[in-house]
Amino acid sequence: MRAPLGTFDDASPAVDRLDLLTPPVAAAIAAGWGGVPAGSVVHVDTDPEIADTAVFVEHYGIELLDASANCVVVAGKRGGDTSLAACLVLSRTRVDVNGVVRKHLGTRKASFAPMDVAVGETGMEYGGITPIGLPAAWPLLVDPAVADTEWVLIGSGSRRGKLIVPGKALAALPGAVLLEGLGV
Repeated sequence: MRAPLGTFDDASPAVDRLDLLTPPVAAAIAAGWGGVPAGSVVHVDTDPEIADTAVFVEHYGIELLDASANCVVVAGKRGGDTSLAACLVLSRTRVDVNGVVRKHLGTRKASFAPMDVAVGETGMEYGGITPIGLPAAWPLLVDPAVADTEWVLIGSGSRRGKLIVPGKALAALPGAVLLEGLGV
């Protein structure tokens, strides 16, 4: 199979590669969501040593930067309560954690969640966290630019491999909220 973007040697429908995905991601891919055909999610097998965005696009092609998105876990605090959410923005931008995210969550303080919390709560590897298969109670804040991108390269739940998904399908994920100004 040829991936819808990039020049990857090993691309397959993600439903055929569930063995390479973390359990929550595999379960979400197998179940599907929002009418997204299972075959429209593509898995590309890649080297985990080059999973970070800058190194990845240097190796696989700088043009992927415009079609890549990062998913980060944030923690909002108000009083003694902490709430977790995920944010999905294009890789060439950063998440406006202390502005847009904090206001949306209605918290006094927001910051990136500690690595052990992000990994423990998602069941995914740090550096491979993806919006697919997140805990059901979490809001998924999505920059509209992600949803407007025809095909988006995202993490696969592990540092090995990436997923290529239609941008509109990411906006249809459970808990997804399009949030203008999320990526700055």
